[in-house]
Amino acid sequence: TINAYRGCSHACQYCFARPTHEYLGLGIGEDFERKLVVKVNTVERARAEVGSPRWQGDTIAMGTNTDPYQHAEGKYHLTRGVIEVLADARNPFSILTKSTLILRDLDLLVHAASRTDVRLNLSIGTLNEEVWKATEPKTPHPRRRLEAVRRLNDAGIPTGVLVAPIIPGWSDDPAELQELTEACLSSGAVSVSPVPLHLRPGVKEHFLGFLDTAKPDLARDLRRRYSRPYLPAAEGQKVVAPVVRAL
Repeated sequence: TINAYRGCSHACQYCFARPTHEYLGLGIGEDFERKLVVKVNTVERARAEVGSPRWQGDTIAMGTNTDPYQHAEGKYHLTRGVIEVLADARNPFSILTKSTLILRDLDLLVHAASRTDVRLNLSIGTLNEEVWKATEPKTPHPRRRLEAVRRLNDAGIPTGVLVAPIIPGWSDDPAELQELTEACLSSGAVSVSPVPLHLRPGVKEHFLGFLDTAKPDLARDLRRRYSRPYLPAAEGQKVVAPVVRAL
């Protein structure tokens, strides 16, 4: 994996990566959203790694921790630089993002896909305006992300959607999931993968603290249901997956 940024300005309330900021002696709340670490030598390190005789050409994933196309990428161009390195080396890679900034690099991604295997995914958890504005306050509108899925697939780059996270009691209504799945398929998504909310230690306290103000009844319900980071399958994946799979 390559993660050029620590912390994320998207400020998603449920972000599973928030606790990684504690490794730096920073907080998982506002620090995670505002005190970002930019690995300014990322491109040089990537070039050195894939250029080493010991490198075996494994697929590299970007976006496994924080978003490679968060706002800082507009200034630093580190993700773009890494894509250039991987394209030159014909090294396969994947990218997961919530940002339409990925379209800035459309020509470069097309070039890379002509030389190696490239797989992209956009994370779109809901089309519900209330849920989106409350939980992902600094991300592009979900329908703009759907348009990005369409443009990327039209350009010949296989792009899917992670319907993530699906929040029990807030964004798991079957009719809403069906609407989102249909919208993803209409945008040409090559896959649609539902992912129920995961609340690891630290994230759980942060997210439920946010809900105490935003949705107190839901906060009480989720405290009861999330005795572990994942809901039992019978309450989570087995509930949402059939709605998506049926389409």
